[in-house]
Amino acid sequence: MTSAIDSKIRRRRAIGGRALQVSGLGLGTAPLGGLYRDLTDEEAFETVDAAWECGVRFFDTAPHYGHTKAEHRIGDALRRHPRDEYVLSTKAGRRFVPRKNPYDGSEGWQNPLPFEAIYDYTHGGILRSFEDSQQRLGIIDIDILLIHDIGHMTHGDQNPHYWKQLTDGGGFRALDELRSAGVVKAVGLGVNEGQAVLDMMAEFDIDCALLAGRYTLLEQQTLNDLLPACEKRNVSILLGGAFNSGILAQGVSGDLKFNYGAAPPEVIKRVARLEEVCRAHGVPLAAAALQFPYAHPCVATVLTGARSPQEMRQNAESFDRKIPPALWRALSDQGLIDRRAPVPEA
Repeated sequence: MTSAIDSKIRRRRAIGGRALQVSGLGLGTAPLGGLYRDLTDEEAFETVDAAWECGVRFFDTAPHYGHTKAEHRIGDALRRHPRDEYVLSTKAGRRFVPRKNPYDGSEGWQNPLPFEAIYDYTHGGILRSFEDSQQRLGIIDIDILLIHDIGHMTHGDQNPHYWKQLTDGGGFRALDELRSAGVVKAVGLGVNEGQAVLDMMAEFDIDCALLAGRYTLLEQQTLNDLLPACEKRNVSILLGGAFNSGILAQGVSGDLKFNYGAAPPEVIKRVARLEEVCRAHGVPLAAAALQFPYAHPCVATVLTGARSPQEMRQNAESFDRKIPPALWRALSDQGLIDRRAPVPEA
């Protein structure tokens, strides 16, 4: 890893036009909630400690992760560190109540806590969710509040109903009140689809959007619409899913998950080509995957999930690794990345 002075992890970029800055690498806490594999409390705390030692100072969580488990764990871990040294975000849009029926495992959580979600994007629902998060975290000062999983990908034909809760039901007004009063420093949304970000920007003044995927080594369609719109509106992207759910972490010999499901043959073929070019330049695929999105000026941070201290340190090393400019030229020349995409400097 590079020295602390040169580390990209410790570099700070502002969130929109707010007086808030996040570290280059952030820790996403879905794995702490038991996504695909459960962790012990000790494993979770050690992973957070490893992130801190690597220079990570931005942590993102959500009530949805492990059905509130991740918020409990990240709160317990972060309360041991100085509050003025890190930035914390969580999400709203789901309220959790005691579970009535057994969990069927369909969401990917392993051993979640015994609660289930009620979608509620209304004024009262957003404020209630925020207060519940404060209590679970044991932390009053939450820096960023994001509306979680609004959009057709989550709600399908029911999306207009939930969207109306944000508009007519006062959900946007709740965000504005929290930000105007200084209770939070920035607001936005956390989603898996670029269109939802565009829709929200058309209705409400957001500061940032946590986008899972959609701008990775495998996906750059957002260069056509979302990223130019974010540049124009000074909206920062908190980039999650840089590994596209796993396939860019280890290549075709590793976890063949793509965007929360099994990778289709055409994606596997493209990843094999990416891996071949990276190998020819002596660069691990994971390093290229983590560093590529951070070159875009709209991307304030790249969030990485980790299930162990070793995995966290590997991700940190990948993010800080020096990559020769020739790699990016080769990927562009072979049509593997969009020619318009900014690439990291040497």
